[in-house]
Amino acid sequence: MLLSLGGLLLIIAAIAFTLVSWGAMGIGGRSAVLAAVTAGALVAPAVLLKRGLSSTAESLAALALVLTVLDAYALHAVAAPDTDGLVFAAVASGVLAVGWAGYGLALRGLRLPLPAAVVAGQLPLVLWAWAAGAPTLVFGWALLVTAAVDGAVALWGKGLAVRVTAGTGAAVTGLVALGLGLLKSVSADGPLPAVWPGCLLLAGAGVAWAGARWAQREFALATGCLAGLAAVAAVGGVLRTAVPQDWSVVAYLVCAVVLLAALGARVPGHAGRGALTAGGIVVAGAVLWALPPVAAVLLGPMSLLTDVWSGAPDGIREAMGATVPWPGMAASPVVLAVAAGVLGAAYRYGPAQAPGAPVAAGTGWRDGAAAGGLCLGWAALLVVPAALDAGYASAVLVETVLVAVVLAVAVRGPAGVAVTALACAVAGAAAVGVLSLAWEAATYAVSGVLLALFAGAAVRSRMTSVRAVSACVAVLCGIVVTSAAATSLGLAAHEGAPVLLVVPAVTVLLGFRLRGGPVGSAVELTGAFGAVIAVASSASDAPFLALVLALCGVLAAGTAVRPERRRIAGYLSAVLFVAATWVRLGASGVTVPEAYTLPVTVPALVVGVLRRRRDPAASSWTAYGPGLAATLVPSLLAAWADPYWVRPLLLGCAALGITLAGARFRLQSLLLLGGTVLALVALHELAPYVVQVAGTLPRWLPPALAGVLLLVVGATYEQRLRDARRLREALGRMR
Repeated sequence: MLLSLGGLLLIIAAIAFTLVSWGAMGIGGRSAVLAAVTAGALVAPAVLLKRGLSSTAESLAALALVLTVLDAYALHAVAAPDTDGLVFAAVASGVLAVGWAGYGLALRGLRLPLPAAVVAGQLPLVLWAWAAGAPTLVFGWALLVTAAVDGAVALWGKGLAVRVTAGTGAAVTGLVALGLGLLKSVSADGPLPAVWPGCLLLAGAGVAWAGARWAQREFALATGCLAGLAAVAAVGGVLRTAVPQDWSVVAYLVCAVVLLAALGARVPGHAGRGALTAGGIVVAGAVLWALPPVAAVLLGPMSLLTDVWSGAPDGIREAMGATVPWPGMAASPVVLAVAAGVLGAAYRYGPAQAPGAPVAAGTGWRDGAAAGGLCLGWAALLVVPAALDAGYASAVLVETVLVAVVLAVAVRGPAGVAVTALACAVAGAAAVGVLSLAWEAATYAVSGVLLALFAGAAVRSRMTSVRAVSACVAVLCGIVVTSAAATSLGLAAHEGAPVLLVVPAVTVLLGFRLRGGPVGSAVELTGAFGAVIAVASSASDAPFLALVLALCGVLAAGTAVRPERRRIAGYLSAVLFVAATWVRLGASGVTVPEAYTLPVTVPALVVGVLRRRRDPAASSWTAYGPGLAATLVPSLLAAWADPYWVRPLLLGCAALGITLAGARFRLQSLLLLGGTVLALVALHELAPYVVQVAGTLPRWLPPALAGVLLLVVGATYEQRLRDARRLREALGRMR
């Protein structure tokens, strides 16, 4: 700390002397003072190093370096005031760089002079170009030469500090040089103007490649990648001037493909792998540029959902909307096709394992290349109709055929490729399915073909996941067909709801054949989704809603015949039947629901008693739950809307009796159903009085009571928790 502070103070004093007191002395005095101080500062570190005072020597060496800079400033101010400042600075920085380098080599014990020489060496050529008013490309060459020298020092220089400083300088000056070359290349308006920045970029690629061949692994990969990118930019910048502006991406992509082909047969070490990475980066960038049309083809037809069967548009682009400038994206399918070809070649001719990958990785990367090539090839063909602005019917036909092709690959292809192909098939099916909604005939044709394709895939595929997903899509296509049929018949949404239950009914029958498993479960769940759609469609009309709920109850009851589905489907069918009854009673304007529900409840309870006698282990919910709910729930709803006291009194007494019976015979369904209904009836009857009493209380009392309650609960939390556990265990032991 003391040495650093002392050196800093001496540097400040020297600067002050040079800037303030210099003019007060004659030429002789000036020369004598500068010569004496600088010479002393330069000589002193050598003496100090011999005595082992390396830190002190380092501080004085720093002072000496600053003094040489001040000497240069003073020399320009006095001896050559008319010389151009930039020219003098360029010469001075070069002289200082050489001098500091020699000084550092002479005194090996000093760590600062050599890195300082490297820093000074960054300035001469750049300052010279600036002084000469050189154009941008000359600046780029000056920076590139500087970067080359820095790279040589970074590779073969002595000392870690020197190599790090030189490497940092090479990275900064090299990247700036390449950036200037790229800027001029992309802004060139003809082949000849693009050649000169291309030469700069090629020279930069050569410098980076030379450095990559000598550098360590990490730096070799980075510089090799930089060399590859610079080479592609150089050649592609010339080629792009020979093609229309919208095809510029294709020019760079072709250069990247050539680079990959040149290095693909033999990967020359880490530098070559870095260059391969550069080609991959260019290909990936081109693919990203080409993706917006793919997204438009897949998502654009969603606008047709608000105007179904309005008529086939004149061209396919009309159905896509104006989100993509199609004339400027004509090269998109070409880019996607070339990228697909690159991945296909990597799969066909690539090595057994990815470069640098562990042996355990095997050939997984080749499967990834095959899957990626398939996806990009499918995307390229998908965009062709929109790129050509084909007719509506042609576009629908092409997209449907593409679904069939990728679905065939999903059925017979290897695992990774099959999953990718299935994803493409599902996405394509969704896109063409929505697109077909513009025309009634197209809707039936596309939905029917897709239904057949995915049903066939569900039967023929060797992979369970492909079979399950294909089965789900097939069921969804069936739902679309039935919905279209209802619309064609002129049925309103609620009138067509029973028609939609045809598909869930078919899935129930298929469930008997498939007998569970991933495929069977997928089919049944998708069919249940169709039933939900039917219920939602009929919600606007209560009689139809009751009919749909009853039909869904029938389907659930049919599913409950199977032992593995009996528990869930049985409960569901009971709930659906009861809900259908309530809705039907409400739709009929019934004010005394007990007259209709009690005749159902009594025999249901008798059946429950007989079931419990034959099977004492049967749950009380199965035996008594549906029968009790059939009367209790409608009566509770009627009681809450009844202004009189008779129904609430009778319902409360019945609920009390059911609750006591449940507690006496340890029946969970009776206890919980009766207790819940009893509590709700009591709440309904007491609510007006509670509101009346609450209106007479002071406002501070409710918060105070809440605070007291929280304190009591908090103080007895552990005991309450044990009580809650005991209550849960007691309920769990009930039937």
